[in-house]
Amino acid sequence: MEKILWADDEIDLLKPHLLFLKSKGYVVDTVNNGRDALDALDREQYSLVLLDEMMPGLSGLETLSRINQEHPEIPVIMITKSEEENIMNQAIGSRIADYLIKPVNPMQILLSIKKNLHSTELVARQATTDYQQAFTGMSDMINRASSLDEWKEVYRQLVYWELKLSDSESGMEEMLRMQKRDANFNFCKFVKKNYGDWITGDDRPLTSPDIFSKRVFPLLDAGEKVCFILIDNFRLDQWRTVQPFVSEFFNVNEELYPTILPTSTQYARNAIFAGLMPLNIATMFPNLWVEEDEDEGLNIHESELIQTQLDRYRRKEKFSYNKLNDSSAGEKFLSRINSIKDLPLNVIVLNFIDMLSHARTESKMIRELANSDAAYRSLTESWFRHSSTAELLRRLAELKFKVILTTDHGTIKVDNPIKVIGDRNTNTNLRYKVGKNLNYNAKQVYEMKDPKKFGLPSPNLSSTFIYAMNEDFFSYPNNYNYYVQYYTGTFQHGGISLEEMLVPLVTLSPK
Repeated sequence: MEKILWADDEIDLLKPHLLFLKSKGYVVDTVNNGRDALDALDREQYSLVLLDEMMPGLSGLETLSRINQEHPEIPVIMITKSEEENIMNQAIGSRIADYLIKPVNPMQILLSIKKNLHSTELVARQATTDYQQAFTGMSDMINRASSLDEWKEVYRQLVYWELKLSDSESGMEEMLRMQKRDANFNFCKFVKKNYGDWITGDDRPLTSPDIFSKRVFPLLDAGEKVCFILIDNFRLDQWRTVQPFVSEFFNVNEELYPTILPTSTQYARNAIFAGLMPLNIATMFPNLWVEEDEDEGLNIHESELIQTQLDRYRRKEKFSYNKLNDSSAGEKFLSRINSIKDLPLNVIVLNFIDMLSHARTESKMIRELANSDAAYRSLTESWFRHSSTAELLRRLAELKFKVILTTDHGTIKVDNPIKVIGDRNTNTNLRYKVGKNLNYNAKQVYEMKDPKKFGLPSPNLSSTFIYAMNEDFFSYPNNYNYYVQYYTGTFQHGGISLEEMLVPLVTLSPK
């Protein structure tokens, strides 16, 4: 039973309110001045304080300040006859839970109490009810999905419920995880059946190589200044977590697009910047393509690849390219942001999310901090709020840049090892393998025995690409148990799943 303290110098006039709250199951103690309120809080445990603003002696605002100092955990609802703005500003600035203006009726009081004492419980209860009602419809949507647009809608709905249930702590998260696994199982079958047509068909969807030609160049043609921001390893749920902050500066137009396979930096990101499938990059610009077995960085030629795309489309725009790997690089870029304000095109790569994903694999501490998808989102939000990224977007809005915000691929938390055997030249990625002597169970993977048909360079004539699906990951038989334990529960990319392949593509227009 919740216990409430009500401080008001006219408390005798509020008996109908007190009787009403008692009938709703609350215990309400009363005092008629601020000093008695503070004494009562020192003696008893209260869940909430109702505080009159205009009392003799210690005023309501003075009492509020003392309560915040001595009992900061207790929410305070201020009730006042005054409608003066400065009084309201002082009260709100002192972090009150609510602000009510007299005369108030008992139902107003009850609503404010429920909002502050029971909102988590009520939200969780409502979220549970809403998801239970939506569950059957979601299952039907997953089973019926037969087009890319339908799968995009499935994924949007799954992320919507993932965020809603996570925020409410409803206890329905496991049911949603099961539904998400079912969706990924069916999505993987859909990709295996249709991916070849996406790459070679006349009616193929917008995918990685089309981002600049279909989204960036039209804005340039319209005379807009464009900033293209790629956040490596950025999923839809992470975007939705930071979207409220972005919406302070921009109007948002969100869409999803399917990345190419493999869903990795070397392939998907280079395809974005070159505007070409990896096979065409390797053929047309062999000096800019890094093979799987080479030691140099897989994305060291991004600026050159952007230039090749501009040249191919006979575009004369000057552009800047910046890769920001840490907060120091972000701060340095902000300090000279005016140097890019007159350039028509600026490209920025942010690597923090990818670094977080790798750090989570390698660091026990980061694993503890990001031990679930919800915690992973929370770290993303914390990074966004406290890094230079939010300030960067604010400045870009001030400079009237249109922003295209996207990623090269997403990531998925893996938990099911699959054995694969390869020679020493086989790549190390856990979600896809390419090699000439791979040994695997064909039923467990999506295989490309002729990579060139799928727009991929083939290191050898007999090279095969295979992809892990759902929450699977590849593991070698040697030292099998150690590597299974080490990688289970880590976030990986390169394979086929909703999280890796359907990624946000957002157009931001300054407000």
